[in-house]
Amino acid sequence: MPDGTHVNRAAIRVDLQLIADMVDAHARLLDIGCGDGALLDYLIHFKQVDGRGMELSQAGVNACVAQGLSVVQGDADTDLAHYPTAAFDYVVLSQTLQATRNPRTVLTELVRIGRRAIVSFPNFGHWRVRWHLGVNGRMPTTPSLPAQWYDTPNIHLCTLLDFTELCRQLDVTIERAIAIDASGRPSPIRAPRLANLFGEQGLFLLKRRG
Repeated sequence: MPDGTHVNRAAIRVDLQLIADMVDAHARLLDIGCGDGALLDYLIHFKQVDGRGMELSQAGVNACVAQGLSVVQGDADTDLAHYPTAAFDYVVLSQTLQATRNPRTVLTELVRIGRRAIVSFPNFGHWRVRWHLGVNGRMPTTPSLPAQWYDTPNIHLCTLLDFTELCRQLDVTIERAIAIDASGRPSPIRAPRLANLFGEQGLFLLKRRG
């Protein structure tokens, strides 16, 4: 067991902890858009995964490499096609799908190269987003969508229902679905329309059918 000095369990975000809880120990894992490597570092030290990462920003890559993580610079829109089918047990795409140019293609690649994929994203169907846009007539900012419209990296915003429908179209099985509210409380998605209203983020465990 790790001594806990390298990673503080309480230091990782709630959504990252929920992702970590979905991953089996000793799994082969690729974290796409891994940022500063917080999730990857946690999984390597607490679940002994064989972890790799891909990050678009050079600053993120540098931060990961400085921690001894195996991370390459890459773009989810163009570089996933280079990975073999079923190369990993899990492929993680956390808070990144909405920033890709072609989310449909990216999702298809995720479930191809991973036996399972874990995807999280901000929910544009949340009641606070709807209220802000309806009352103020301006693009909203929330804890999950903090940037102003003119400098946000998010270009394909969707709702939990939109994502569920895309999975259906791509013949992707949703093995587990969680809505995370504004306080960070997770709950299983049993009533999709209600979750779409109150879930600030969505977190899905996916598997390609067949």
